[in-house]
Amino acid sequence: MEAMKRFNCLLRHMVVCGFALGMGLSQLCVNADAQVSFGKPEKFNDGWRFQLGDEGDPFKPEYADSTWRQLSLPHDWSIEGTYSPDLASGTGYLPGGIAWYRKHFNHNASGSSDKTYIYFEGVYNRSDVYVNGQHLGNRPNGYSSFMYDLTPYLKDGDNVISVRVDHSRYADSRYYTGSGIYRDVYLVKAPETHIAQWGIGFETESVKGKKAKVKVGVSIENPVKGITVKSSLIDDSGKTVAHATKKVSDGGSLTMEVPDAKLWSLDSPYLHTLRTDLMKDGNVIDSSEIPVGIRTLGFDPNSGFSLNGRNMKVKGVCIHHDAGALGAVVPEEVWERRLRNLKKLGVNALRMSHNPQAPVVYDIADRIGLLIMDEASDEWEFPKRKWIKGWNKGEPGYDGSYDFFEEWIDRDVADMVRRDRNHPSVFLWSIGNEVDYPNDPYSHPILDGNNSAITQPMYGGYKPEAPDAMRIGEIAKRLTKVVKEIDTSRPTTGALAGVVMSNETAYPEAVDVVGYNYTESRYDIDHETYPDRVIYGSENRSDYNAWKAVRDKDFIFGQFIWTGIDYLGESGAWPSRGLYTGLLDFAGDPKPRGWFRASLWSDTPVTYIGTYPRPRRGDWLSIDAWDNWNYEPGEDIRVVCYTNSPKARLLLDGEVVGEIKDMDDETGIILWDIPFTPGKLMAEGIGEDGSVESSYTISTSGRPYAITVSSDRNSFEKAGDVAHVYINIVDENGIPVKLADNEVTVRLSGPAELLALESGDNFDMGNYRDNRQRVNRGKLLGYVRAMEAGPVTISITSPLLKSATMKFD
Repeated sequence: MEAMKRFNCLLRHMVVCGFALGMGLSQLCVNADAQVSFGKPEKFNDGWRFQLGDEGDPFKPEYADSTWRQLSLPHDWSIEGTYSPDLASGTGYLPGGIAWYRKHFNHNASGSSDKTYIYFEGVYNRSDVYVNGQHLGNRPNGYSSFMYDLTPYLKDGDNVISVRVDHSRYADSRYYTGSGIYRDVYLVKAPETHIAQWGIGFETESVKGKKAKVKVGVSIENPVKGITVKSSLIDDSGKTVAHATKKVSDGGSLTMEVPDAKLWSLDSPYLHTLRTDLMKDGNVIDSSEIPVGIRTLGFDPNSGFSLNGRNMKVKGVCIHHDAGALGAVVPEEVWERRLRNLKKLGVNALRMSHNPQAPVVYDIADRIGLLIMDEASDEWEFPKRKWIKGWNKGEPGYDGSYDFFEEWIDRDVADMVRRDRNHPSVFLWSIGNEVDYPNDPYSHPILDGNNSAITQPMYGGYKPEAPDAMRIGEIAKRLTKVVKEIDTSRPTTGALAGVVMSNETAYPEAVDVVGYNYTESRYDIDHETYPDRVIYGSENRSDYNAWKAVRDKDFIFGQFIWTGIDYLGESGAWPSRGLYTGLLDFAGDPKPRGWFRASLWSDTPVTYIGTYPRPRRGDWLSIDAWDNWNYEPGEDIRVVCYTNSPKARLLLDGEVVGEIKDMDDETGIILWDIPFTPGKLMAEGIGEDGSVESSYTISTSGRPYAITVSSDRNSFEKAGDVAHVYINIVDENGIPVKLADNEVTVRLSGPAELLALESGDNFDMGNYRDNRQRVNRGKLLGYVRAMEAGPVTISITSPLLKSATMKFD
């Protein structure tokens, strides 16, 4: 409690600021320099060979690999597998296994003392890396980024990197993980003395008016005497707005005063560039350029959260790291579209559930203006239940990451903080998710007491034979200390599943800000009992009352909806690819509940209508009503309207069929029950002055007649560019046929490849990576990647439908 009080006091009397580590300021390209913060990194993705299996000794340089499959990284072999009911539902009914990757490359030392490193953004999981037969190390955590020094083992001429990936414990997670080297790999060359990996750290000492005072910390690898560090802050026009120089030994810190500082915010995510030069005898021996953004954070147990001194509600969503048919290998363009679609719904924050994610996700959040709650893990020292035959069905499995917890968790947490600490988007460090789930595995006598229930399964009352819940508090103290030794500019947090039990431990006091998963009923009770506690919803359902508990309580600073996007794994009973609770579907398109969330969260006018047959029993309202207007003539249909206007009305072919109604604050929904008549149905959101603020139209369609195709780009400028190709089925009048499920075939000509076809259908367990797929609700998304710059033609056909063709320049 004393630590909590000190942190709250600190937050009341000073500002906390941060900077961005990530991409270039406006381009869609990874700034590799910023990733590792030193040397000259180059992508090392091409020219790899792959073999699924563990035969022989592939770590030996002479091993014959000429018959292995050739591929470019990143690569996820699980998503290439076949969905099977005999596999685990937790990881999406997809396989794991053991596999090897090898790459031959030339090296010419020429007597240089320079260093050569290999940097992996992520390998799932339990990887072992070799160069020329020498074992460099292992990294069991599949979400951690890591690096090895190749220098002592390189030779002139041909060299071989070999990577063994062991995901034989394929049911080791509650959600889809993927398998393989699924993120980018870099080869980094640097002088013997250089800036350390993730060796640049930032915090703001003060902001007064328009002036900011910034501290830059620098760590040096292989330091020598006579080193000088120079830091320069450069605005987006290329002008240096602040600089500082200091002589150092093995590292140190510099301060810079920034006049007329432009702050990073959600509406205006302004990014500077921080250049750091390491100099000796007047010569630059190493340098780094990192996009940075200045901003202040504030947390208060009564008034909640503020960004740059402005109080606001955090409107967050939880996201996993896959993209449906693409598995764990998600191109930057795909992430950007998804995050922008979430932001259009009013989302302003992401929770990395439940692990550090690909660096590009943080880069995009920095650039477009989203907050991030970074999270270390989903499991601590004991295994959680992993469902095999469907979520909460049958007997669970108990594989996981617990077996390497004690050896690796401190380093995994530290590496997360070091890697991500300079992103302005990151505003919370979470040390764990639901590690306090009652009886999964920890238990406590309080579970036999009154008012001990939570809104999730508890698996019974107190179990004396289970691990003692008091352990949770001790581990939380340990991991919080790891974070604080690196970064004190952001609070630590944890996502508590069983807050009733955790309140009996030191866990809530060990962290600075306390997340409550699905326990809105405890907000008032615990705010009164623990008046110094900063509380928020770290995981919440999409229902309206859960949001009202945040909206109407100043002391609850926000919530994170489960989930932002549909994801693989944590599946229901077969057939089910994943969990279907997202605001966006597997294709990254808004679902009805996404529109409902927009009506609660968006600052711009929003109106949406969905329909379903009028309930014969009960009088329920749905936030999952699809925008279809095809029924039997005269059938009683319920039309629900999600809008942030105070009123709405309903028109059919321009005639009022639903009178103006006020928004119902009990439900957040306006409804009309009307008999179905074909035509064009439109809802209008109406302001207090009677003006139409927004509208939404759906139309009755005829039979499927033709295919239409469009894309978010007109050309491929370089190898690796990815296009989203939107395929829709329309009737003779061009009206979308939202009940269509036709199978289409996609063919390409030119230097490009079809990565996948995503329908968004959770129950279709077929192959999404060939060139044939059924549309779902009349649409389909294709992912096309260029192999080189040049013209590409896409043709889409389906029996009895008019085909479509699109050309990229």
